[in-house]
Amino acid sequence: MENLVTTVQEISSNNSGLTKRIIPCLDIKNGRTVKGVNFENIRDAGDPIELAIQYAQDGADELVFLDITATNEGRKTFAELVLQIAKHLNIPFTVGGGISSVEDASRLLEAGADKVSVNSSAVKRPELVDELAREFGSQFVVVAIDTRLTIVGGADSAAINVVHTHGGKQPTALQTVPWAVEVYNRGAGEILLTSMNTDGAKTGFDLPITKAVVDAIDIPVIASGGAGTMQHFVDVFEQAGADAGLAASIFHYGEIPVPVLKQYLATQNIPVRL
Repeated sequence: MENLVTTVQEISSNNSGLTKRIIPCLDIKNGRTVKGVNFENIRDAGDPIELAIQYAQDGADELVFLDITATNEGRKTFAELVLQIAKHLNIPFTVGGGISSVEDASRLLEAGADKVSVNSSAVKRPELVDELAREFGSQFVVVAIDTRLTIVGGADSAAINVVHTHGGKQPTALQTVPWAVEVYNRGAGEILLTSMNTDGAKTGFDLPITKAVVDAIDIPVIASGGAGTMQHFVDVFEQAGADAGLAASIFHYGEIPVPVLKQYLATQNIPVRL
Protein backbone atom coordinates (compact mmCIF):
# COMPACT_ATOMS: atom_id res chain seq x y z
CA MET A 1 0.00 0.00 0.00
CA GLU A 2 2.87 2.35 0.85
CA ASN A 3 4.45 1.72 -2.55
CA LEU A 4 1.12 2.46 -4.27
CA VAL A 5 0.78 5.78 -2.44
CA THR A 6 4.38 6.71 -3.29
CA THR A 7 3.80 5.89 -6.94
CA VAL A 8 0.59 7.94 -7.03
CA GLN A 9 2.29 10.94 -5.46
CA GLU A 10 5.18 10.72 -7.93
CA ILE A 11 2.77 10.58 -10.85
CA SER A 12 0.79 13.53 -9.51
CA SER A 13 3.88 15.65 -8.94
CA ASN A 14 5.10 14.98 -12.48
CA ASN A 15 1.85 16.13 -14.07
CA SER A 16 1.94 19.48 -15.80
CA GLY A 17 -0.79 22.09 -15.93
CA LEU A 18 -3.36 23.20 -13.40
CA THR A 19 -4.68 20.60 -11.00
CA LYS A 20 -8.20 19.34 -11.55
CA ARG A 21 -10.59 19.81 -8.65
CA ILE A 22 -12.93 17.28 -7.06
CA ILE A 23 -15.98 18.96 -5.55
CA PRO A 24 -18.70 17.23 -3.52
CA CYS A 25 -22.04 19.03 -3.74
CA LEU A 26 -24.43 19.31 -0.83
CA ASP A 27 -27.98 19.93 -2.05
CA ILE A 28 -29.89 21.20 0.96
CA LYS A 29 -33.63 20.94 1.63
CA ASN A 30 -35.07 21.76 5.04
CA GLY A 31 -31.61 21.70 6.59
CA ARG A 32 -30.74 18.21 5.30
CA THR A 33 -28.54 17.02 2.45
CA VAL A 34 -30.64 15.37 -0.26
CA LYS A 35 -30.13 13.84 -3.71
CA GLY A 36 -32.39 12.97 -6.61
CA VAL A 37 -32.28 11.63 -10.16
CA ASN A 38 -32.85 14.04 -13.06
CA PHE A 39 -33.85 16.63 -10.45
CA GLU A 40 -36.68 14.40 -9.18
CA ASN A 41 -37.27 11.65 -6.57
CA ILE A 42 -35.41 13.46 -3.81
CA ARG A 43 -34.13 11.34 -0.89
CA ASP A 44 -32.20 12.09 2.28
CA ALA A 45 -28.40 11.85 2.17
CA GLY A 46 -27.35 13.00 5.64
CA ASP A 47 -26.46 15.93 7.86
CA PRO A 48 -24.72 18.69 5.86
CA ILE A 49 -22.37 19.70 8.66
CA GLU A 50 -21.18 16.14 9.25
CA LEU A 51 -20.72 15.58 5.52
CA ALA A 52 -18.84 18.86 5.11
CA ILE A 53 -16.43 17.92 7.90
CA GLN A 54 -15.85 14.47 6.40
CA TYR A 55 -15.19 15.81 2.90
CA ALA A 56 -12.72 18.38 4.19
CA GLN A 57 -10.87 15.62 6.03
CA ASP A 58 -10.95 13.38 2.95
CA GLY A 59 -9.18 15.94 0.80
CA ALA A 60 -12.00 17.42 -1.26
CA ASP A 61 -10.74 20.52 -3.05
CA GLU A 62 -13.91 22.54 -2.54
CA LEU A 63 -17.53 22.15 -1.48
CA VAL A 64 -20.69 23.48 -3.04
CA PHE A 65 -23.77 24.06 -0.89
CA LEU A 66 -27.01 24.64 -2.81
CA ASP A 67 -30.34 25.36 -1.12
CA ILE A 68 -32.36 23.66 -3.84
CA THR A 69 -35.79 24.95 -2.81
CA ALA A 70 -34.86 28.55 -1.93
CA THR A 71 -35.92 29.97 -5.31
CA ASN A 72 -39.09 27.91 -5.67
CA GLU A 73 -40.21 28.73 -2.13
CA GLY A 74 -39.33 32.40 -2.42
CA ARG A 75 -36.97 32.55 0.56
CA LYS A 76 -33.30 33.14 1.17
CA THR A 77 -30.55 30.61 1.74
CA PHE A 78 -30.06 29.75 5.40
CA ALA A 79 -27.17 31.97 6.39
CA GLU A 80 -27.06 30.40 9.83
CA LEU A 81 -26.46 26.93 8.39
CA VAL A 82 -23.76 28.37 6.15
CA LEU A 83 -22.14 29.87 9.23
CA GLN A 84 -22.16 26.53 11.04
CA ILE A 85 -20.72 24.64 8.07
CA ALA A 86 -18.02 27.23 7.39
CA LYS A 87 -16.76 26.99 10.96
CA HIS A 88 -15.51 23.47 10.25
CA LEU A 89 -13.93 24.01 6.84
CA ASN A 90 -10.44 24.86 5.63
CA ILE A 91 -11.30 24.52 1.93
CA PRO A 92 -13.18 26.89 -0.42
CA PHE A 93 -16.95 26.79 -0.06
CA THR A 94 -19.54 28.00 -2.59
CA VAL A 95 -23.12 28.78 -1.59
CA GLY A 96 -26.17 29.18 -3.83
CA GLY A 97 -29.94 29.31 -3.68
CA GLY A 98 -32.24 32.32 -3.59
CA ILE A 99 -29.49 34.91 -4.12
CA SER A 100 -30.98 37.85 -6.01
CA SER A 101 -29.02 40.89 -4.83
CA VAL A 102 -25.64 42.16 -3.69
CA GLU A 103 -27.09 42.23 -0.17
CA ASP A 104 -27.98 38.52 -0.32
CA ALA A 105 -24.48 37.65 -1.47
CA SER A 106 -22.87 39.86 1.14
CA ARG A 107 -24.82 38.13 3.90
CA LEU A 108 -23.55 34.72 2.81
CA LEU A 109 -19.95 35.84 2.31
CA GLU A 110 -20.01 37.35 5.78
CA ALA A 111 -21.34 34.02 7.11
CA GLY A 112 -18.24 32.29 5.78
CA ALA A 113 -18.90 31.39 2.14
CA ASP A 114 -15.91 31.85 -0.17
CA LYS A 115 -18.00 32.21 -3.33
CA VAL A 116 -21.66 32.64 -4.23
CA SER A 117 -23.56 30.88 -6.98
CA VAL A 118 -26.47 32.41 -8.88
CA ASN A 119 -28.77 30.75 -11.37
CA SER A 120 -32.46 31.67 -11.70
CA SER A 121 -31.93 35.22 -10.48
CA ALA A 122 -29.22 35.80 -13.09
CA VAL A 123 -31.51 34.60 -15.87
CA LYS A 124 -34.28 36.87 -14.61
CA ARG A 125 -31.93 39.85 -14.28
CA PRO A 126 -28.56 39.32 -16.00
CA GLU A 127 -27.27 42.63 -14.60
CA LEU A 128 -26.96 40.83 -11.26
CA VAL A 129 -23.79 39.15 -12.52
CA ASP A 130 -22.26 42.55 -13.35
CA GLU A 131 -23.22 43.89 -9.93
CA LEU A 132 -21.76 40.94 -8.02
CA ALA A 133 -18.52 40.97 -10.01
CA ARG A 134 -18.15 44.72 -9.53
CA GLU A 135 -18.85 44.54 -5.80
CA PHE A 136 -16.88 41.44 -4.83
CA GLY A 137 -14.67 40.56 -7.81
CA SER A 138 -15.20 37.90 -10.46
CA GLN A 139 -13.38 35.27 -8.40
CA PHE A 140 -16.30 35.30 -5.94
CA VAL A 141 -19.02 34.86 -8.59
CA VAL A 142 -20.14 31.45 -9.87
CA VAL A 143 -22.98 31.21 -12.36
CA ALA A 144 -24.79 27.88 -12.21
CA ILE A 145 -26.39 26.71 -15.44
CA ASP A 146 -28.90 23.85 -15.44
CA THR A 147 -29.18 22.59 -19.00
CA ARG A 148 -31.35 20.02 -20.73
CA LEU A 149 -31.05 18.71 -24.29
CA THR A 150 -34.49 19.54 -25.67
CA ILE A 151 -36.27 18.85 -28.96
CA VAL A 152 -37.68 22.09 -30.35
CA GLY A 153 -39.58 22.97 -33.50
CA GLY A 154 -42.05 21.10 -35.65
CA ALA A 155 -41.16 19.54 -38.98
CA ASP A 156 -37.70 21.03 -38.76
CA SER A 157 -37.18 20.01 -35.14
CA ALA A 158 -33.72 20.05 -33.64
CA ALA A 159 -32.12 19.12 -30.35
CA ILE A 160 -30.64 22.08 -28.48
CA ASN A 161 -29.39 22.58 -24.94
CA VAL A 162 -31.86 24.83 -23.13
CA VAL A 163 -31.21 26.68 -19.87
CA HIS A 164 -33.65 25.82 -17.05
CA THR A 165 -34.35 27.71 -13.84
CA HIS A 166 -36.12 27.20 -10.49
CA GLY A 167 -34.36 23.95 -9.66
CA GLY A 168 -34.67 22.71 -13.24
CA LYS A 169 -38.45 23.08 -13.31
CA GLN A 170 -38.78 25.99 -15.74
CA PRO A 171 -37.32 25.97 -19.27
CA THR A 172 -36.23 29.32 -20.66
CA ALA A 173 -35.70 30.76 -24.12
CA LEU A 174 -31.94 30.77 -23.54
CA GLN A 175 -29.55 28.37 -25.22
CA THR A 176 -26.78 27.12 -22.98
CA VAL A 177 -23.60 28.11 -24.80
CA PRO A 178 -24.67 31.69 -25.67
CA TRP A 179 -25.84 32.17 -22.07
CA ALA A 180 -22.49 30.95 -20.75
CA VAL A 181 -20.74 33.43 -23.03
CA GLU A 182 -22.97 36.27 -21.85
CA VAL A 183 -22.37 35.69 -18.14
CA TYR A 184 -18.65 35.30 -18.84
CA ASN A 185 -18.67 38.70 -20.54
CA ARG A 186 -20.61 40.14 -17.60
CA GLY A 187 -17.92 39.13 -15.14
CA ALA A 188 -18.64 35.60 -13.92
CA GLY A 189 -15.50 33.91 -12.62
CA GLU A 190 -16.67 30.34 -12.98
CA ILE A 191 -19.47 28.25 -14.50
CA LEU A 192 -21.15 25.38 -12.68
CA LEU A 193 -22.70 23.39 -15.53
CA THR A 194 -25.24 20.70 -14.64
CA SER A 195 -26.73 18.45 -17.31
CA MET A 196 -30.27 17.59 -16.29
CA ASN A 197 -30.24 14.72 -18.79
CA THR A 198 -27.50 12.90 -16.91
CA ASP A 199 -28.03 14.21 -13.35
CA GLY A 200 -28.10 11.34 -10.86
CA ALA A 201 -28.12 8.72 -13.61
CA LYS A 202 -24.47 7.69 -13.03
CA THR A 203 -23.98 7.10 -16.75
CA GLY A 204 -21.23 9.69 -17.13
CA PHE A 205 -20.96 13.45 -17.49
CA ASP A 206 -22.55 15.12 -20.50
CA LEU A 207 -19.34 15.47 -22.51
CA PRO A 208 -20.68 17.29 -25.62
CA ILE A 209 -22.29 20.24 -23.82
CA THR A 210 -19.45 20.44 -21.30
CA LYS A 211 -16.86 20.67 -24.07
CA ALA A 212 -18.97 23.20 -25.98
CA VAL A 213 -19.10 25.50 -22.95
CA VAL A 214 -15.40 24.98 -22.12
CA ASP A 215 -14.43 25.87 -25.68
CA ALA A 216 -16.62 29.00 -25.72
CA ILE A 217 -15.32 30.79 -22.63
CA ASP A 218 -12.07 31.50 -20.84
CA ILE A 219 -13.03 30.82 -17.22
CA PRO A 220 -13.14 27.52 -15.27
CA VAL A 221 -16.04 25.17 -15.90
CA ILE A 222 -17.23 22.77 -13.20
CA ALA A 223 -18.89 19.72 -14.77
CA SER A 224 -21.88 18.34 -12.87
CA GLY A 225 -24.42 15.61 -13.42
CA GLY A 226 -23.85 11.95 -14.23
CA ALA A 227 -20.76 10.80 -12.37
CA GLY A 228 -20.98 7.11 -11.58
CA THR A 229 -17.46 5.75 -11.95
CA MET A 230 -13.93 7.04 -11.53
CA GLN A 231 -13.41 6.77 -15.28
CA HIS A 232 -16.20 9.28 -15.81
CA PHE A 233 -14.02 11.93 -14.15
CA VAL A 234 -11.10 11.01 -16.40
CA ASP A 235 -13.39 11.39 -19.42
CA VAL A 236 -14.73 14.81 -18.48
CA PHE A 237 -11.23 16.12 -17.78
CA GLU A 238 -9.55 14.64 -20.86
CA GLN A 239 -12.34 14.74 -23.44
CA ALA A 240 -14.32 17.82 -22.39
CA GLY A 241 -11.57 19.89 -20.72
CA ALA A 242 -13.50 20.59 -17.53
CA ASP A 243 -11.57 22.25 -14.73
CA ALA A 244 -13.45 20.45 -11.97
CA GLY A 245 -15.77 17.50 -11.50
CA LEU A 246 -18.70 17.83 -9.12
CA ALA A 247 -20.76 14.94 -7.77
CA ALA A 248 -23.11 14.18 -4.91
CA SER A 249 -24.59 10.71 -4.48
CA ILE A 250 -21.41 8.72 -5.19
CA PHE A 251 -19.75 10.64 -2.38
CA HIS A 252 -22.70 10.90 0.01
CA TYR A 253 -23.43 7.17 -0.06
CA GLY A 254 -19.79 6.09 0.06
CA GLU A 255 -19.70 4.55 -3.40
CA ILE A 256 -16.46 6.32 -4.38
CA PRO A 257 -14.47 7.89 -1.53
CA VAL A 258 -12.73 11.14 -2.47
CA PRO A 259 -9.21 9.89 -1.59
CA VAL A 260 -9.66 6.76 -3.71
CA LEU A 261 -10.89 8.82 -6.65
CA LYS A 262 -7.94 11.18 -6.45
CA GLN A 263 -5.43 8.36 -6.30
CA TYR A 264 -7.03 6.77 -9.36
CA LEU A 265 -6.96 10.07 -11.28
CA ALA A 266 -3.28 10.50 -10.49
CA THR A 267 -2.51 7.05 -11.92
CA GLN A 268 -4.34 8.15 -15.10
CA ASN A 269 -2.06 11.20 -15.39
CA ILE A 270 -4.76 13.63 -14.31
CA PRO A 271 -3.13 16.37 -12.18
CA VAL A 272 -4.79 16.43 -8.76
CA ARG A 273 -3.92 17.67 -5.29
CA LEU A 274 -3.08 14.74 -3.01
